[in-house]
Amino acid sequence: MSNDPNAPRFRVRPPAGWINDPNGPFRWRDRYHLFYQHNPDTPVHANVHWGHASSTDLAHWEHHPIALTPTPGGPDEAGCWSGCVTDDAGTPTAVYTGVDRTHTGLGTICLARAADPDDEQLTEWKPLPTPVVTGPPPGLDVVMFRDPFVFHCADRRWALVGAGHADGTPSVLLYDCDDLTDWRFAGVLLDGKDPVATGVFGDKSVGWECPHLYRTAGGEHVLLVSLWDGDPCSTGYLTGRLESDGQGGLGFVPRAGGRLDQGRDFYAPAVLQEPDRALLWGWSWEARPQEEVLRAGWAGVLTAPRVVDVHPDGSLRVSPAPELDQLHPAEPFVTAPGRVPLPLAYDLTVTACEPTTVSLLRDPAGRELTVRADPASGTVVLDRVAWPRTGREGSAPITVHVPKAPELTLRLLVDGSLLELFVADRSMVTERVYRRPDDIAELVVDGPGALVTGWAPDSGRRG
Repeated sequence: MSNDPNAPRFRVRPPAGWINDPNGPFRWRDRYHLFYQHNPDTPVHANVHWGHASSTDLAHWEHHPIALTPTPGGPDEAGCWSGCVTDDAGTPTAVYTGVDRTHTGLGTICLARAADPDDEQLTEWKPLPTPVVTGPPPGLDVVMFRDPFVFHCADRRWALVGAGHADGTPSVLLYDCDDLTDWRFAGVLLDGKDPVATGVFGDKSVGWECPHLYRTAGGEHVLLVSLWDGDPCSTGYLTGRLESDGQGGLGFVPRAGGRLDQGRDFYAPAVLQEPDRALLWGWSWEARPQEEVLRAGWAGVLTAPRVVDVHPDGSLRVSPAPELDQLHPAEPFVTAPGRVPLPLAYDLTVTACEPTTVSLLRDPAGRELTVRADPASGTVVLDRVAWPRTGREGSAPITVHVPKAPELTLRLLVDGSLLELFVADRSMVTERVYRRPDDIAELVVDGPGALVTGWAPDSGRRG
């Protein structure tokens, strides 16, 4: 792995090269598998394969040989793009987007099967020679078509595909794929003209990428989409219900929604539906100059696994997966407010009873990276003005609003340059913050009655 101090050590990323979208989170024989978009040769988005890691506990990950490789002259010759993994009659099967040299945004839907389903590490995959869907359905003027996601509803298997239309309308297309080798177009699940979707997402996106769906504890569904406006933009969610469209298909009726992650460095989330919960991973891209990325030799990282659900009002419920606590050492490095050096990776919980400022990093001029929490107003502000970004949104503070309460709990997972902030159990913020050699990483918590606990992850600890 890289010796770059900004390189995350506890999150999933390949030893070198490029990583983007998480693909196919899947549980098989008591082992979690996580695939991802990967260029093994250089840290740029090209020559995309599927990388592969697995874990028995969601905290410690083992890297495996590349799962999917572009086939010269095949439907995926220019890249094995995003998709999912499903159990097809006892055989783990990858369902993914294949693109050729002239794809112009239109992919095909391809399958690859685990060569040995009895291999709990699923190290070898065999692609089928021809796609199961060769392109978008006729008559809809689709100009963007990719990212299949397979799910079960009403005792059948269905798939979502992200789409964009020539008139600038984004949509999610629905397919009946009860027989995984025989797909039938079943209509438009939802498009950007829906008033709830427009009210939540606005009208700037021209395509919805990486559609995913999970079932909540209360029986509703949550539709996740990545908003494409010519470039990856942000992510959103809609809570609602699936219902029959009266023509053998399904429709999604949304009731509420919002921005999925409030940060600027999060995209293309993927979910794993378990019997009692749903887990989510996202891609966090680089936010430093390309010459620094090339010099480091790596780009991108997947987030920590997050447990997602919804509150009764339809708003997001989110928290880090509890399995991450296995990385905690025997003793925390901080248990009370004070001035404490911060390691390169830490798991910090702060509970504020009054307006509280959490300082994490400062530069030689004394400017600080801070998180300010005010329970009475229900606001949390991440302010990183001294650590400029190279992205289009600059370094403006990020403000998160949650219900007012007597106290407000923040949890910060920092791993190298990856910062993941969880506000109560209602909001998440993913940002990349790169330490410079003369920056001072020091924790200072200023707030009456604030409670503080911090852990430095231990990669060797289990349980």
